[in-house]
Amino acid sequence: MIGHVDHGKTTLTQALSGKWTDTFSEELKRGITIKLGYANACFFRDENGFNAEGKGKLVRCVSFVDAPGHEALMAVMLAASSIMDGALLVIAANEGIRAQTREHAMAAKIAGIKNVVVVQNKIDSVSREDALKNHEEIEKFLKEYGIDAPVIPVSALHRVNIDLLIEAIEKKIPTPERDPKADPKFLVVRSFDVNKPGTDLQKLVGGVLGGALVRGKLKVGDEIEIRPGIKKGTGWEPVITEITNLATEGVGFFKEATPGGSLAIGTKLDPAITKRDAMMGNVAGKPGKMPPVLNSVTLDVELFERVVGFEEKELKVDPIRVGEPLMINVNTAVTLGIVKSKGDTVELSLKKPVCADREDRFVISRRIDGKWRLIGYGIPA
Repeated sequence: MIGHVDHGKTTLTQALSGKWTDTFSEELKRGITIKLGYANACFFRDENGFNAEGKGKLVRCVSFVDAPGHEALMAVMLAASSIMDGALLVIAANEGIRAQTREHAMAAKIAGIKNVVVVQNKIDSVSREDALKNHEEIEKFLKEYGIDAPVIPVSALHRVNIDLLIEAIEKKIPTPERDPKADPKFLVVRSFDVNKPGTDLQKLVGGVLGGALVRGKLKVGDEIEIRPGIKKGTGWEPVITEITNLATEGVGFFKEATPGGSLAIGTKLDPAITKRDAMMGNVAGKPGKMPPVLNSVTLDVELFERVVGFEEKELKVDPIRVGEPLMINVNTAVTLGIVKSKGDTVELSLKKPVCADREDRFVISRRIDGKWRLIGYGIPA
């Protein structure tokens, strides 16, 4: 679920899954999504069409990631894009295309997400004429960004056209082919201490990693390595632990996990090092079969013509300068890169190391008027 703040992503997630994903206390207080929210849903089909209410034959179960739309939380959304097989781009009919609509659309495109369904939400809040006008605006926007996507008008609040949205998801966002024999690669998006205050020492359980298994298989009892790991002194040290359980919401616990959907991994880690998403940005897999940890990286960089999401005016992207700091997103990691040299390629020294494969995309943002703005991406040279 991507799109501008307050365009109805969380309400739509609830309409499809029955779950309200804003559970973080600060989210409830401020009424916006700050951290990534997860919700699983199963789609069914009967003589009346598709539904998410258990009527008819089970078609497929999916996991939704509700990403924050606020511009200050763009890095969290970019973390989500690395685990998406498809995206629902939510645009409120009463507000239209906004800055983060453009940023999220571009971020999904950078991440290589081709399967997109556009949700024209809040049609109950505008007239028929304004809804049609907004629909034309969305079509023009999609053409401008080269996005091939159906546009489904809905009211998430009143659950209008949810059946047609599910049908569009089934047609546009198929379950991708994955290789279960590949070396496992689990992207950590959240991490938790699930022990409640006052829990008896004998009943304490290890830290939990939340995220997505993008390739391979993992089983209870497997030994896994987590990279780059935890900070020790001036460096970072990989962590090796054992899987104690595997689970996903709505299904419960199981012995083996394959790619697809959100996944929670119970471990023997000290919960103190996993609390409050401290392990976000790490990659987990089999020891000795992990992507390398990079303290610096040389990228073939592709810069955009203009800064993405800069609503005040069109701003041309200036060339990258030696010595300037850039925000870098790769997989679910966020780090700061200092430009050491530039030419045909750009060399960056990373403030915090990342674990990444050669084919992973490095999303680049520059600080403009006090905010990080998307300016391009790079691929390891």
